[in-house]
Amino acid sequence: MSAVLQETSAGITVLTLHNPERRNAFTAGMGRALSAAYRAADEDDAVRAIVVTGTPPAFCAGADMSAAGSTFDSPQDGFTASPIDPPAFALRTPVIAAVNGHAIGIGLTIAMQADIRILADDAKYAIPQVRRGMVPDAMAHWTVPHIAGTAVAADVLLTGRTFYGPEAARMGLANRSLPADEVLPAAMEIAADIAANVSPLSAALSKQLLWNTTRRGYGPERVADLETQAHLQVMGTDDAREGGASFVERRAPRFTSRVPRDWRGLD
Repeated sequence: MSAVLQETSAGITVLTLHNPERRNAFTAGMGRALSAAYRAADEDDAVRAIVVTGTPPAFCAGADMSAAGSTFDSPQDGFTASPIDPPAFALRTPVIAAVNGHAIGIGLTIAMQADIRILADDAKYAIPQVRRGMVPDAMAHWTVPHIAGTAVAADVLLTGRTFYGPEAARMGLANRSLPADEVLPAAMEIAADIAANVSPLSAALSKQLLWNTTRRGYGPERVADLETQAHLQVMGTDDAREGGASFVERRAPRFTSRVPRDWRGLD
């Protein structure tokens, strides 16, 4: 049985972490499966948004600790602390994490790589590696301060403490906290809105610039230059004309750009 279930409909790919016997605990196989699913969805012209979630009642309970104390005895050949390749933020397609239940350790750090995160009110969240004699992973030392600031990152990463959805939202780690059974529907609503109303090429360019501004340390002048590059790619295109026409005519847009077909990226 696949460690990641995949379903695509109406321009939305839903990826479900699936190890229900262990609350979707993360394994090397799950990492490979999620990486492959991310790549496939990002290369599919028909996919306009990706939602990543977990088989209820959990999102991901962290690394599979079935070996207990020996789980981290010694590194295996090819070990990496960032096993999702590419990470969600490196995709051109918008990624929404529907964190529908407990997300511990790498379960939460995977979600931190998404563009938008919706968490469950009563689920437990933690990046507790420092309490296990280990170190936070999946680029958490970059994603957490990038998203929520250094003070929040120090609180969460250096204490390894547990918190719940509402506090995560207050700290800026989540866009929203909802009852667990509303998390996936809310994520699907956002994804459907993107699929129906957002130009695929515009979203891809904006996402690349949004994340690269921090990854590469762009200053405002460089951002202005790259925004100009992005405008020059989309101005005069069918999507630009359609966006204006649909707004004036008060109807849903019919965008025809496709990523990766039309993708050139930014310098």
